[in-house]
Amino acid sequence: MARTQLRRLRPEYPRPGRSGWRRWIPSWRQWLGACVYVFIGLGCFLTIAYATTDVPDDLNHFATQQDNVYYWADGSTMARTGWVSRQEMPLDKVPTKVQGAVLSAENASFYSDPGVSPSGVLRAVRATVTGGETQGGSTITQQYVKNAYLNQDRTFSRKFTELLLAVKLDNQRPKKQILQDYLNTSWFGRGTYGIQRASQAYYGKDVSQLNASEGAFLASLLKGAGLYDPAISPENHARAVERWNWILDRMVATGNLSRAERATYTTFPEPSVQSVPGTADPQEGYLVELAKAYAVKAGHIRDADFDLGGYQIYTTFDRSRMAALTAAVQETQKGFDADRRPNTDKNVKIGAASVAPDGRLLAVYGGPDYRKQGFNESNATTIPVGTAFTPIVYAAALEEGVLRTRGKDRTTVSPSTTYDGNDQVTVQTPEGPYWDRNGKVVKGQNDGDRSWGRVTLRQAVSDSINTPMLQLGLDVGLDRVDSFAERVGLLGPSLGPRIPQFALGENSTPSAIRMAGAYETFANDGMHTDPFSVRSITRNGTAVPISVPKPVRALTAKTARAVTDAMQEAVTGGSAKTAGKAHPGAAGKTGTTPANTAGWFVANTESESTAVVVYRMALTDLVPLPLTGLGGDAPATPASERAVRLWAGYIKAVK
Repeated sequence: MARTQLRRLRPEYPRPGRSGWRRWIPSWRQWLGACVYVFIGLGCFLTIAYATTDVPDDLNHFATQQDNVYYWADGSTMARTGWVSRQEMPLDKVPTKVQGAVLSAENASFYSDPGVSPSGVLRAVRATVTGGETQGGSTITQQYVKNAYLNQDRTFSRKFTELLLAVKLDNQRPKKQILQDYLNTSWFGRGTYGIQRASQAYYGKDVSQLNASEGAFLASLLKGAGLYDPAISPENHARAVERWNWILDRMVATGNLSRAERATYTTFPEPSVQSVPGTADPQEGYLVELAKAYAVKAGHIRDADFDLGGYQIYTTFDRSRMAALTAAVQETQKGFDADRRPNTDKNVKIGAASVAPDGRLLAVYGGPDYRKQGFNESNATTIPVGTAFTPIVYAAALEEGVLRTRGKDRTTVSPSTTYDGNDQVTVQTPEGPYWDRNGKVVKGQNDGDRSWGRVTLRQAVSDSINTPMLQLGLDVGLDRVDSFAERVGLLGPSLGPRIPQFALGENSTPSAIRMAGAYETFANDGMHTDPFSVRSITRNGTAVPISVPKPVRALTAKTARAVTDAMQEAVTGGSAKTAGKAHPGAAGKTGTTPANTAGWFVANTESESTAVVVYRMALTDLVPLPLTGLGGDAPATPASERAVRLWAGYIKAVK
């Protein structure tokens, strides 16, 4: 019985009762049956294929990696770092009309379709088979699947996988999530992925600030940025204008733009000619280095997370001050000639930093070119600070008092307290002369071997007289001076051993950044804020909590004003009087070292504290070299005078 039924189901072929070629032509029933079998088989195949196809957990590397963007204090783009130019942006930060422009141009039925377009599939298949021009009929979901999960090969198997993934993704994820991911992974030309970076590349602003007209232009780039970027050629410009007009009209037709607003967009929104800045330039590399280190620390960001990108780092660096400081350094360097004077001009280094009263790092000079020398001279802790350290000793004395007799109470000192300012004065302890480890009595030495007689502490600071400050350091107590130096912002590891020369900064190596921050404490009535280079951080538009330094009381306002008064005298008529011509109200102090290996100048104005150091050192062995005769100057020219002149050139430019 069963065999009889099977025979009935089996088609009789060739057809009986027919002769010639007609017996080989299937009947309409046979044709219908074959189609039914094919349809059922295809349905089963697609069902199995759909069930066994999973949306990958891992996206293509280029679909997830982003760049990190650094901004100047005024909000303009400074630099970006990373292999891929992309910044993700939540969909709610993309204006509705910009979303509408994309939908109108690429997939008006996006919110109602199943993730694929039958007509688009047929066109794509025909293009794949014939090798014709790439078609633009894919849905947004299909385009995202291709960008995020697949390669760009034009093969049938890749297209088939794309369709299955698109349908599955459409069933698994909200439409808004798919649209957001699409906008963040699409190619827009000019080296950018994602609409946020495209907005910055073409219009120099965040996507949240785009209007419908600008959004329509960016949407046109999705059809092929190489064909529609107006900066490439006049032909591109004409195509871009035509497609921009079409997209705006299409937005009206799809209900994404009113006719009244469409009528206001009559002028093509010309994008900028220049692309977004790429990797940092020679000086900006040092800024990026500082900002990255601070961002990772203050934002409590893991290095691995930071390297994935997507961060917007808003720095404190002032663009105009950076330009002025760099120009001042370059002007100073014009007098150096390493070829003609290798014994005096070779391996000359300059570091500089400018800090605002609230601790913001305004400008730094880190070296000639970050790409060739990564060593940041503004942040280096290899150069003795010399007598630029003495205002800190002076402040510690005014705050802590002195102890000259063991077992007695500490006594207060004032700016008018006098000390012996003669050359070769023996350094005294409460028990008698100070003997060094070699069994020699330590004596102070003034610049030029000059003897000044009895001088006030105020004069000792303003005229940079060494012997009173050497003795004052021991009277205060070198441990107390060390603690006080850290209170005003110097880092403990940069402070040297507690021997008499510590008071003259001969064995301490704070950076220019830290010296500028310490002096700012004096200008800010004793309130200290650690220097910082980042004011805020966001990631993909969301704020990242950051620990910004808070001002703390480091010394009394009275002491701070007394130190400032002494340093103003130094600028008016003392050791730094050259600086007074650049800024009469400045308060500063020069710094020299015994072997003339470095010259410092640190000074305050009403708007910033700036530290400059000029030194000689071969970075291969880090051995300080004398500056005597630098730039062809006479041997008697103090190294600190170079730093003063550089500071003056900078301050004149920013006043």
